[in-house]
Amino acid sequence: MLYSNLDVSEMFVDRQSQRSSMHSRHLNEQLVRVLKTIGYDVGFQKGQGQYLFDRDDVRYLDLLSGFGVFAIGRNHPALRKALKSVLDSDLPNLVQLDVSTLAGVLAERLLDYVPYLDKVFFANSGAECVEAAIKFARGATGRPGIVYCAHAFHGLSYGALSLTDDPNFRSGFEPLLPGCTPIPFNDLAALERALSSRQVAAFIFEPIQGKGVNMPTDEFLPGAAALCRKYGTLMVADEIQTGMGRTGRFLAVEHWNVEPDMVLIAKALSGGHVPVGALLTRKSIFDKIFNQMDRAVVHGSTFAKNDLAMAAGIATLEVLESEKLIEAAAKRGAELRLALTRMVPGYELMKEVRGKGLMIGIEFGPPKSLRLKASWNVLETANRGLFCQLITVPLFKDHKILTQVSGHGSHTIKLLPPLTITEEDCNWIETAFDNVIASSHKVPGAIWSLGKTLVDNAVRKSA
Repeated sequence: MLYSNLDVSEMFVDRQSQRSSMHSRHLNEQLVRVLKTIGYDVGFQKGQGQYLFDRDDVRYLDLLSGFGVFAIGRNHPALRKALKSVLDSDLPNLVQLDVSTLAGVLAERLLDYVPYLDKVFFANSGAECVEAAIKFARGATGRPGIVYCAHAFHGLSYGALSLTDDPNFRSGFEPLLPGCTPIPFNDLAALERALSSRQVAAFIFEPIQGKGVNMPTDEFLPGAAALCRKYGTLMVADEIQTGMGRTGRFLAVEHWNVEPDMVLIAKALSGGHVPVGALLTRKSIFDKIFNQMDRAVVHGSTFAKNDLAMAAGIATLEVLESEKLIEAAAKRGAELRLALTRMVPGYELMKEVRGKGLMIGIEFGPPKSLRLKASWNVLETANRGLFCQLITVPLFKDHKILTQVSGHGSHTIKLLPPLTITEEDCNWIETAFDNVIASSHKVPGAIWSLGKTLVDNAVRKSA
């Protein structure tokens, strides 16, 4: 069908009933199968702030926020206004043989938050920022090695994938980038052994690991900074998920008073509409990469400084400030963690609640009572980490809350809501989790019937 004046909203309405069939035919059929299996194929039609609305206009609370992209909520009016103003202004976008005014403004504003750094390199995504960090570190130090933490996730392009030890992502794509060495998270002795060769260009880390919401000890990041200085290694903070106010500070490293040599930001910087990433670094590093005129474009990305992306970043920073969302993340996060932590003594399957700001992990583990232990073991034998699906699926179906397990084989559910959530939303979360977790302790029961279905699916998959 052809659309007069190409009304995309009209196209969305006309074709939305075919979304699954189009994806099965032309895109990722396995994702469609997953969504149908767990009952998530509800056909979302609209997003506003922290809420999603399905084909029947039922409201859901979004605790996934597009993997942290929608920190200021979906379709924020300030962001929409900024993007429309760009489209209405006939700006000279991406001339390439010119410099971007809006990129200058966004760089200036980002560096105001991180005053110990001097330069910004823009990219299209977090993974592109990681790739740039690898190149900048090697180029600036003349060293080949990159050290990263076990259980890290830095992206899925080849360089970024080389900095994860998860076989679920690596399998089938090796060999990856040489010279990349993992150390255990929170292990300063292992880090010193790795850096002592003086062949390591960079130590790259997530201040709080996204896969599992793993927290650093109070000593780890300050100790790592001291070791990096001692051995001449650059310290690179991957704040792609933790940055932009997520943890109640603009950057998560601020909780530990650490000043890295590079900081990587993406996801929330986009406002959720136009992908953008930013690498912030010291002038001394930047000048070693772009060190003369014939190397002015030695690294870059065609669309990286496009006006829509820059406007999205500027508008997002404006909203964070005007609505005091960083302070809100600290307050709401503390309240929500306390409410969830109070549940732990009452439920033997609940082990721990951890995080900072509105990045929260709820960990489950093996029970002690015999009936629960037997059911738990059946699930674990079929597929490690399957129990968490017994929590996330009824949260979605029965309580209209969208959330996720924090990684393959993980026993932790991660909450990553928009920073705009209200006290009423927090009560919604608390009540829903309490109800679902209570149900998970009843054997037999509806939740364990779901478990049998998931086990059957896992067995068929492995057959």
